[in-house]
Amino acid sequence: MNIDELSINTIRILSAEAIQKANSGHPGTPLGAAPVAYTLWSKYLKHNPSNPKWVNRDRFILSAGHASMLLYSLLHLFGYKISIDDLKNFRQWESITPGHPEYGVTPGVEISTGPLGQGIANGVGMAIAEAHLASKFNKQGFDIVDHYTYVLSGDGCMMEGIASEAASFAGTLGLSKLIVIYDDNDISIEGNTDIAFKENVGERFKAYDWNVINVEDGTDVSSLSKAIEKAKQQNDKPSIIIAKTVIGFGSPNQGTAGVHGSPLGETGVSGLKKNLNWNYEEEFYVPEEVKEHIKKLQKTFEENESNWNELLNKYKEKYPDLFDEFNAWMNGEVKVKLDEIDAFKELEKPMATRDSSGKALNIIANVVPNLIGGSADLAPSNKTYMNDKGDFSSDDRSGSNLHFGVREHAMAAIANGVSAHGGLKIFVSTFFVFSDYMKGAMRMSALMNLPVVYVLTHDSIGVGEDGPTHEPIEQLAALRSIPNLTVLRPCDSKETVEAWKYALEREDGPTALVLTRQKLPLYNETGKGLLKGAYTLKDSKKDVPDMLLMASGSEVELVYEAQEELLNKGIDSRVISVPSFELFDKQDKAYKESVMPSSVRARVAVEAASSFGWHKYTGIDGEIISIDHFGASAPAETLFEVFGFTKENVIKTSEEVLKNNK
Repeated sequence: MNIDELSINTIRILSAEAIQKANSGHPGTPLGAAPVAYTLWSKYLKHNPSNPKWVNRDRFILSAGHASMLLYSLLHLFGYKISIDDLKNFRQWESITPGHPEYGVTPGVEISTGPLGQGIANGVGMAIAEAHLASKFNKQGFDIVDHYTYVLSGDGCMMEGIASEAASFAGTLGLSKLIVIYDDNDISIEGNTDIAFKENVGERFKAYDWNVINVEDGTDVSSLSKAIEKAKQQNDKPSIIIAKTVIGFGSPNQGTAGVHGSPLGETGVSGLKKNLNWNYEEEFYVPEEVKEHIKKLQKTFEENESNWNELLNKYKEKYPDLFDEFNAWMNGEVKVKLDEIDAFKELEKPMATRDSSGKALNIIANVVPNLIGGSADLAPSNKTYMNDKGDFSSDDRSGSNLHFGVREHAMAAIANGVSAHGGLKIFVSTFFVFSDYMKGAMRMSALMNLPVVYVLTHDSIGVGEDGPTHEPIEQLAALRSIPNLTVLRPCDSKETVEAWKYALEREDGPTALVLTRQKLPLYNETGKGLLKGAYTLKDSKKDVPDMLLMASGSEVELVYEAQEELLNKGIDSRVISVPSFELFDKQDKAYKESVMPSSVRARVAVEAASSFGWHKYTGIDGEIISIDHFGASAPAETLFEVFGFTKENVIKTSEEVLKNNK
């Protein structure tokens, strides 16, 4: 048995034993794809296990995240800080080897994967980031940004629509440093893939303008090596290597659906060892020959970074300003005092919040040099085009505007890849109602603490004539339910500016800016109160108000106007702007009590969306003017009136609430 085969079998055995010990996991892909992963990691992947965050490393994404033990076995063998004990604790409480790879938990894991297909889109994002950074910083003889993104995917990834969206986009952009390896084993959970999946994947990717390379024997290291070399020679399109493999290779039930997602069992593990001629009795054993082999490889890995550091030092001497800027970008140290930008004052006028957002974005784009982003074919409507910043394309990698086309799900996952790569700040945009298409990737942004900015316009029945298909109702509640996603629905241009400032300065998670198409007034009292999530916009005459009027976004105008007429009726109310549930809920008890005194039980909330979630602020004695049904096609003014979003209805409801609380 040669050293490559012994190393591959070590990966297989470690994976099978860890899954067996946990009595949980997916052994099929680790056993079948071990030769593919080993060939890449040992012979081509540019990385340094002693410095997992080396900025010019190749990125490896396990899109088939259920095969996590394959990745953990690789990380252990190649010298990352993953011990044998960590492998033994696979899928256990507080281990660094969770059921699916998690970004920020396990050294060497580039991005969280598991929801199939997302990893392919993440890879597209990382390849975009590499290309954009290279166009900015590389100079003749100084390719300081020069690395590949490799994605290992499976049949399930190829079935998911997000993979098709992302692959089409990558082909359009000609991302030649993106290499997807498809572990083609013809098996999914329900059986042979023929029951649901018969297309010719190679032909499909050729249609996407990818370079397609076939490897008939996915156990042949030599053939796999030639395929990777061929892919790396490509300089104008991404590559997919289709490697035919056998799921659960070597196990007694190889080639069947039964080996996909269940431990092999003690007899199965014994049978695997016998079939692989594994003659070591100790469990979780790494042969000395393999250890020595990997040690030699580690020297090469360290030399890769050492050589790059030498190049970087020479770069520093010749381009000192660019060197400093490069470090600032890659270390997340691009700091701009957005509060000191006078141009924002020009936005202090009545306008739709999508308009003030677009103007704020263009002001910000001129002072935040590493900002990149775009829309799902809606930039003129979303107001998300950055003037004079160019378009990122197959011909020009320097452009900061990304044209994603109508690909919302892939767009959001691509943004995650850009963010996780490092060096860039990313925003993406679409109509608010289509956040449903993005929700899976938005959830991943929040799970990974990635500071992606989501610009979501046309936020209510104010969409009007476009009708219920385009009028978001339940979307606010849905996004507010995602842990670690901050949702901001500003009521005027000043709150919109503060929302952008917050979103770009946040480093521990994503932010959604929910914006109107219709024009909104400007309030003297708005601004930084947004950072508290809710604040008193217009106070009562009394120290303790008779009632509380609260709203977000466009509906703030209704409660603001209603206050004066209520006062004429002898009802003294406090107007509260509530742009963010998440930020308000984080405030201390004293602040929350100062804004919404618990002694005031007469409360009315107004929001042109589902009432779900507002009850925690209105209580059992309050009322919510909302829309708990779908909208309709008519002018916005008609819809607001018919569905009760009028000053008169706010006054009527307020009077009834106060009466019931006496």
